[in-house]
Amino acid sequence: MKRSLLGAMMLVLLTGAAAPEPPRIFIASDSTAQDYKAEKYPQSGWGTMLRCAVPGVTVENRAIGGRSTNSFIREGRLDTIAADLRKGDTLLIQFGHNDASVDKPERYTTVEQYIANLHRFLDVAKAAGAKAVILTPVARRDFKDGVEQPSFPTYADAARRVAKATRTPLIDLGKMSQAWVQAAGPEAAKAYYLHYDGAAGAPGYPNGVVDDTHFSELGARRVADLVAVGLRQTRLPIAKRVTPHVPALTRTTPAGGPTCN
Repeated sequence: MKRSLLGAMMLVLLTGAAAPEPPRIFIASDSTAQDYKAEKYPQSGWGTMLRCAVPGVTVENRAIGGRSTNSFIREGRLDTIAADLRKGDTLLIQFGHNDASVDKPERYTTVEQYIANLHRFLDVAKAAGAKAVILTPVARRDFKDGVEQPSFPTYADAARRVAKATRTPLIDLGKMSQAWVQAAGPEAAKAYYLHYDGAAGAPGYPNGVVDDTHFSELGARRVADLVAVGLRQTRLPIAKRVTPHVPALTRTTPAGGPTCN
């Protein structure tokens, strides 16, 4: 029996206190982070791949496609997290892609609403005794004259302001991923997003796809590694459980499925 487990059992026997609950990471986000079934492969989310950087930690990935802060809250998804979240958990909050959808009123969120909604997420974490982390929206592949452009800059700036005002840890995933895409370059970066022709035989896209927002398996792995780097740099208790740059996140060839293994 491992010493740590023996110690926990002795604590229960001697004091009657229950052993501490294992740490969990909750993810509140959109399609860039969500888990996908095999039939959607190669589309993958960074939340899925983050699991490889946090062995022994349960990742409750509540990210779901098409959601903004407004629709995530309106559909009761934040309420569900509030019911499940407990002391010692960590809540990662990344929105912006769908909040900016002016042409989709069910998603669209003004910057003022976005700020207010982020505060609601933070309030949920505080009420549960959990720790929150704000992430700026991850980059799209968007080059102009060879220069990768900032993605959703007004929402990213708002997220930074909320984090600063509330002293909430921030992972500036927007800037980190923008630099990563820029370093790859316009052509090589296609491998990290959904660029496949019909002959590629991708299960989720038999007729091919050109999508500069959603990630391929390799792209999701790289973004998860960026998140792991940012999470490791926080001073939160969960940081010590995070290991960036593990082989599963830095591999150069696809494993062939929507899991981090």
